[in-house]
Amino acid sequence: MASIEQGAPLAARMSGIATFQVLKLLARAKELEREGRSIVHMEIGEPDFPTPSPVTAAAIAATRDGDVHYLPALGLPALREAIAGYYRERHGVEVSPERVIVTPGSSGALLLAMGLLLNPGDEVLLADPSYPANRHFVRFCEGVPVGIPCGFESGYQLTARTIAQHWSPRTRAVMVATPANPTGTTIPEPELRRIIDEVLGRRAALVVDEIYHGLVYGQRLTSALALTDRAFVINGFSKYFTMTGWRLGWIVVPEAYLDPAERLAQNLFLACSTVAQHAALAAFTAESLAICERQRAEFCERRDYLAHALTEIGFVIPVLPEGAFYLYADCSRLTDNSFDFAQRLLETAGVAITPGADFGTFRANEHVRFAYTTSMPALREGVARIAAHLRGTMNRARAPAIVRV
Repeated sequence: MASIEQGAPLAARMSGIATFQVLKLLARAKELEREGRSIVHMEIGEPDFPTPSPVTAAAIAATRDGDVHYLPALGLPALREAIAGYYRERHGVEVSPERVIVTPGSSGALLLAMGLLLNPGDEVLLADPSYPANRHFVRFCEGVPVGIPCGFESGYQLTARTIAQHWSPRTRAVMVATPANPTGTTIPEPELRRIIDEVLGRRAALVVDEIYHGLVYGQRLTSALALTDRAFVINGFSKYFTMTGWRLGWIVVPEAYLDPAERLAQNLFLACSTVAQHAALAAFTAESLAICERQRAEFCERRDYLAHALTEIGFVIPVLPEGAFYLYADCSRLTDNSFDFAQRLLETAGVAITPGADFGTFRANEHVRFAYTTSMPALREGVARIAAHLRGTMNRARAPAIVRV
C-alpha cells in the first residue's frame, strides 16, 4: 500500500489508477503555447464545434426562469422521455423512460454501472486497447480489469470467441464500446449478437458504451438496445451533441436494476446539473439535430483526409474507423517507443498526439492516436509538420559519421 508523507496511507486501489499520458503532453503543449509556440492539437477527444445554439439558448432561458433547483436523482422526467423518444425515432427501439437514468457525463454512467455490478475481486473483460478510464472505474470499485489483446484482425474489438477464451470463474462483466476510443471501430451487428448471447448466456453483465453512436460514417449502427433489454447501455451528450463541458450522459439499465440504481445515484450524485438537463432537452430539436449532422459530415471529411495523408508519410492504418473522431495508427516503422515519439513530435514539430500507452499494453509502443477534432486547415498544417519532422529524422540517420583524426 502506498503511503503519503505525514498523512494517512493512500488506498491500495490507487496503485492501479494511472495518470493519462496525454495530459502530460497537453500540459507541455499549453506551456509551449504560453512561450509563443504554435501547436496543432490532435491529442484530445473533444469536438472543436460549439454547442448547438438552441441548447445554449435553452440553458439561458432555464436560468432566467429560475429552473435551477434539485431534480430527481434519475433525471428530469421530460429529458428521460426525450431520450427514450430519441431511441424510438433514431433506432426504431422502444425503451421505457423509466429505464433511462441521467448521469454526470457518460463517466458517471460507467461509475454507476460498476458500482451496481462489482464485488471485490470480480473480473471485467475489456479490449486492449480501450478507453483508459474504463479499467480505472473497475479498479475503483475493487474489481479486476482484464485487458484482452485485440489487433486489427478483429477491428481492435472483442469477439464472442475471445470472450469465451478469456472467461474465468471470477468473470462478472464484459465491457465493449462501439464505436470505440481510441480506434473508432465498431462491432458488426452479427458479432454483437454473438457477444450478447455469450455473455448473458453465462449470467454475467454486458456493458455497452455507445457514446460515439451518433458519429458514424456509413451505415447507421444498431444499438444494443435493439437486440436485448438485459444490457447496460451508455450514451451521452458530449460527443455527437458537442456538449462536453455540460457533463451530461445517460445509462439505460435492465428493469430489475432500477431500484438499486436509483439508491446508488442518490448517494453518488444526488442529481445532475439542473440547467444542463433543461438545456439538453433542446438537443433533440430538429434544428439542433441538423447542426449535429452537418458536423458529422465534416468529421467524415477530416477522417478521409487524415487517414490518406498519414498513410502517405509512413503510418499504417489497417482499419479505417467507421465512427468517433480518432485514427489509431501503427507507427512501428517510425519508432519503437510511441511516448518518446509523441514527445519529440511536440517539442520539435509543434504537433500534439496521444501515445498508445494510454489505452493499454498490447503493442502500445507501436501505436499513436490522432484526434481529428480540429479544423481541416489545422490538420493539413499538422501533417505537413509531421512530414517535415520525419524527413529531418531520416536525413540525420543517413548522414555519414564525422571521423576526427
